[in-house]
Amino acid sequence: MRAGGEAPHQVLGRLRFLLQCSECFRRARALPAALCYVPREVQYKICKDPAAAAAAAARSLLSVWDSPGPARGGKRAARATIEVRKGGCLRATGEEYCNGAGLWVKLSKEQLEEYAGRRDLAEGWLLAQRFGEGGDKLVPVESAEKIQWQRQTLGVDYKPAVSWEQVVDLTYSVRLGEKPRLVEQDEAAVQKFRSVPPGWSYEHDVELGRFLYNHSERELQCGDCIKEHLSSIDVSSQVEDCGAAHLTDNEKHTFWESNGPPGQHWVRLNMKKGTIVKKLWLMLDERNSSYVPRRVAVYGGAPNRLQHLRTVLINENSFQDVCILRDMKTHFPVLEIRILECRDQGYNVRLRGIKIRSFWEWDLILNADMFQPARLVRYPLLEGVDADVLYRRAVLIQRFVQLLDSVLHYLIPFPEDSIGTFKALRSMKPFLLLSKQSAALIAHCLQSSESTPPDTPPNLYINRQLAREHRANPALDPSCRNAVFTQLYESLRSSKGNQPLDYRWPLTYDQWWKCEFITEGIIDNGGGFRDSLSDVSEELCPSSGNVPVPLPFFVRTSNQGNSSSNTRDMYVPNPSCKDFPKYEWIGQLIGAALRSKEFLVLALPALVWKQLAGEEVSWSKDFAAVDLELVKLLEVLEGVDREAFEFMFGRELTYTTVLSDQRVVELIPNGRSTVVRYEDRKEFIRLVQKARLEESKEQIAAMRAGLLRVVPQPVLDLLTWQQLEKKVCGDPEITVAELWKFITFEDSPSNNTCIQNFLEALNNFTSEDLSRFLKFVTGRSRLPVQISVYLNLDALDLMPEASTCSCTFFLPNYSSAKACEELLRYAMYNCMSIDTDKNPWDE
Repeated sequence: MRAGGEAPHQVLGRLRFLLQCSECFRRARALPAALCYVPREVQYKICKDPAAAAAAAARSLLSVWDSPGPARGGKRAARATIEVRKGGCLRATGEEYCNGAGLWVKLSKEQLEEYAGRRDLAEGWLLAQRFGEGGDKLVPVESAEKIQWQRQTLGVDYKPAVSWEQVVDLTYSVRLGEKPRLVEQDEAAVQKFRSVPPGWSYEHDVELGRFLYNHSERELQCGDCIKEHLSSIDVSSQVEDCGAAHLTDNEKHTFWESNGPPGQHWVRLNMKKGTIVKKLWLMLDERNSSYVPRRVAVYGGAPNRLQHLRTVLINENSFQDVCILRDMKTHFPVLEIRILECRDQGYNVRLRGIKIRSFWEWDLILNADMFQPARLVRYPLLEGVDADVLYRRAVLIQRFVQLLDSVLHYLIPFPEDSIGTFKALRSMKPFLLLSKQSAALIAHCLQSSESTPPDTPPNLYINRQLAREHRANPALDPSCRNAVFTQLYESLRSSKGNQPLDYRWPLTYDQWWKCEFITEGIIDNGGGFRDSLSDVSEELCPSSGNVPVPLPFFVRTSNQGNSSSNTRDMYVPNPSCKDFPKYEWIGQLIGAALRSKEFLVLALPALVWKQLAGEEVSWSKDFAAVDLELVKLLEVLEGVDREAFEFMFGRELTYTTVLSDQRVVELIPNGRSTVVRYEDRKEFIRLVQKARLEESKEQIAAMRAGLLRVVPQPVLDLLTWQQLEKKVCGDPEITVAELWKFITFEDSPSNNTCIQNFLEALNNFTSEDLSRFLKFVTGRSRLPVQISVYLNLDALDLMPEASTCSCTFFLPNYSSAKACEELLRYAMYNCMSIDTDKNPWDE
């Protein structure tokens, strides 16, 4: 569906449809039948594989299975065989299924009886397209006889609706004249799509969307693509000691050198079955210009049927790695790089190496085998759900996002003229992660709202010695005038001859001001500026929980003193602080960080980021990151019986609550002296939730106002709160080497086998996994924090335990690094306090 080519009635129809889908997602209801549409019958034609030896055969034999399978490497006997003559067509149902083996189509009982003479099978499945192995393909077509009949009977322009997109447009668009008829739908297949899994909720769909995003092409982590996806390399010729092996040895000082006539040099990459190359680079050798390629051509295909893919003219002044191929959609068994010409009319060619970014074909296409238990461990809501259920639900999410993409530019028209159109679909923001249009729209909005940066940045004088003294004892300076934050703010306000900064500069403008640090000999070419931003971050939200907060704008959450919480390093805007101009400036700095490559690290919970991004907040989900004990207490209060209520609270519970700044506020007039009665407890709960959720409402509104002075409203409409946080604060990258510095093993030698297994398991963790481990043990997501590890060699392959209060990790003895990795990852993502079957210290 191409964005921008829709008629007005289509756009309006799709908007109506998206609103209906949005409500169904939110309330976990069956999605509209149009989104789930599957035609009852589809004609397929066989496309012969030109590389196959039997391509010229007059017939094809197709195997039929009773269910989609086998997956790659599986062995299972087919239930029947169907013979299709060359150029012939095959009728099947419109139901499709994709797994690791490829794309499957379903045959009905009647179709099986017609083609295979089998009456004992209720259904059958054909492999329409095999992943990674080539072969014949089944392609949906309209038969010539059917097209001719339609034209004779219904007119030349007649074409029935056979796709779900057409069904959406015909069902929800208002149009004059007679509508084309719909091809009858496959009721059973549609019902499979429409059926809502038991216990399913909007949060499950959001988590599934996050899974799909994390397993999309742009987010998948590539390992060693050369090792995983390259079978072998052939070259046209080579000089002794400068052979083809140097193309993949990752050494900077070695190279492959050809040894033959000019114009006949080539490198041939033999790819493993199922690989799709997304980027291919040549690594040039800069030591002699005449050996550097000037013009290269890339060919791909079967060894005996190579097709030209691309010709590249390499910049004469470039000695960097050169990308010569990108974004291939299909597997090529062979990629051949032909060096057509060298610089300075050189005779032979030298290459330091080649680099490949590639994936397995089955990892790039939505299929049921994506939902393996090992992959779902990071997504607790999806664990235990049948893979087929997740696959069908994921297909519907993909369809929804595809339709949303087609009208997204209508919802977000212009950076300065937006009137909040997107609010109607605010609950669908998490699915924008999957959008192919949102990134381009965000870039366009930011670029079109840029301002011209100042010729020279303002020069500011900062005394960091006074700032350090203030941090050590903020009580000595209640005005905070010596903090770096205040010095910057006041200097920018009072700098003569300088216009107020608007921070809407191009991405390439990387220094907002220059710092001259008093008594320090630094010349600020960017480093001093970045130091000042780091100082501001540390003053607003200190990374250590053991130091005073030097500024009044944020206060520590209640969870920082709660050892049972897994979010112990967060801050919220101070409800008592009414210095709104400074909150606006903080919002401007957040916007400036979003537009630039700089970071402003603010440890704020989702409750704050969601409000900055314009998303809805949830008491149970979002406020738990602020005050988990209060959330649990109110849950108990709501479910308690009268007797237990009287026993627990008596006449001590009044209409008051404690805010994050430790102030006690009344929820109703004269609330301090009004006792909460049992029958009024739900109203009391509502008032507490409202007061706490809105306690920092004014401060967040001021921050958002400052943010919107720098970043257009449509950008915030298109960003999820997670994306906003990541763009502003950066990715909290944690490496094993950094983490290891803060781990102390109590009474255990570092060469212990158990410790080595633990280290190997950590080395297999992603940065997100390491952050989760840190949160599991300490309740914090960022370093520095000291961790004590105690070993129990008698406890074999048990779940690990942790005490976030003392930052202590209890490490059982694991039989292997793999066992340690699997059990630890499960614990980190599924529970933050684990009761194992038996206590390891009871042995």
